[in-house]
Amino acid sequence: MAAAAVGGAAAVVRVRALRGLCRPILPAGWGGGWRRRLWALSGGSAAPASPAGASSGSGALSPFDRRLKRKQKNWAALQAEPAKCDYLREEVGGRIADRVFDITRTFPLALDVGSGRGYIAQHLTKETVEKLIQVDIAENALKNAVASEIPVVSVIADEEFLPFKEDTFDLVVSSLSLHWVNDLPKAFREIHQVLKPDGVFIGAMFGGDTLYELRCSLQLAELEREGGFSPHVSPFTAVSDLGHLLSRAGFNTLTVDTDEIQVNYPGLFEVMEDLQGMGESNCSWNRKPLLHRETMLAAAAIYQEMYGNSDGSVPATFQIYYMIGWKFHESQAKPAQRGSATVSFGDLAKIDGLLSRGKK
Repeated sequence: MAAAAVGGAAAVVRVRALRGLCRPILPAGWGGGWRRRLWALSGGSAAPASPAGASSGSGALSPFDRRLKRKQKNWAALQAEPAKCDYLREEVGGRIADRVFDITRTFPLALDVGSGRGYIAQHLTKETVEKLIQVDIAENALKNAVASEIPVVSVIADEEFLPFKEDTFDLVVSSLSLHWVNDLPKAFREIHQVLKPDGVFIGAMFGGDTLYELRCSLQLAELEREGGFSPHVSPFTAVSDLGHLLSRAGFNTLTVDTDEIQVNYPGLFEVMEDLQGMGESNCSWNRKPLLHRETMLAAAAIYQEMYGNSDGSVPATFQIYYMIGWKFHESQAKPAQRGSATVSFGDLAKIDGLLSRGKK
C-alpha cells in the first residue's frame, strides 16, 4: 500500500489482484449480431433539456455526445433480457455496496448518480440506507430497475446537472457512469455540493486500461487494412488525476483503489455485442461512423492471436477506479500540525535493541 499527497490531502492508492468473470451464454442472434453498428444505435426520444448555457455540441470541452449516450442506454434497457449483459455492472455495484457497509452508520437519505437499473440499490439494506434517490439520464433504465428492499425514488436528470439543493444527502454513490460526463471536475463539485457536512461520496468508474485488448486489435487492423486508425474506445481518466480532481472539488480524507476485472468471451464480436447490451457503445464526437467488414475480421484475428486463451476464448480487461471522499465537518479527525511529533522515525531503529535488552 502506497500513500501519496494529493492537493494537500492524503490519497491512498491500493492495487487489488486481478479478478475474473465469465460471460453468460446469450441466445443466438441476440442484439442483431455484430453487423449492427456498435456506435450508432437508434431509438429513444430527444434528450432532456440542459440548463441554460450548457453546451451540447462537440469540442475539446465536450468530448461525448450525451444525446447519443441516452439513446444507447435506453435501447439497452428495452431489450428482452437486459440482465444478460448486467454481470459487470452488478459485480461493481456489489463492491460499491461493500464499501458502504464498511462505514458503521445509517444514512437517512442517499443519492445514486447514474444509477441505471439500480445496480447498487439491489445490494443495500434498510439498516444501512433508509431512502435512496436514483438519478439517470435514461428513463427506460429507471422504469426497468431491479427490485430493492429500500424505498427508492427515480429522477430523470443528467449526471452533469444535479437538480438538488445544497447539503441534502448523507451519502452519494455512483457506479460506472461518470466516465461519460463531459465535465468531470464540475460533476465532482456538484456531488460535493449536494452532500451534507460529514457526508461521504463512494464511486466507481472505468480506468485508462479498460478494453486495451480491443483498442489495440482495432488499431492494428485499421493500420493494416486502411492505412490509419480512428478511436473506437472512449478516453478514460488516469488514476493519477482522479485524486487531484476530488481534492479540487472539496473532498478530503480521500481513498482511491484500482481493480481489474477480466471477462472471457468467445471472440471480439461477442465483446462488442455485450458492450452494446450494456449501453457502453462509443459516443465520442470524433468516433468513426463505420468499420469495414474486412477490418473487423482482421481485428478479430489479431485479438485471438495476441491475447487469446488456451481454450480459444479471448479476455477483455475492465480497469475500475473506486473512490471515497468526505465533505468537511468539524467533528472529523484532523492531521497534527507539522513539527508536533514527539518521536522521530530514526528512533524506530533502536526498538530492536531495546527489546533484546528487555529479554535479557
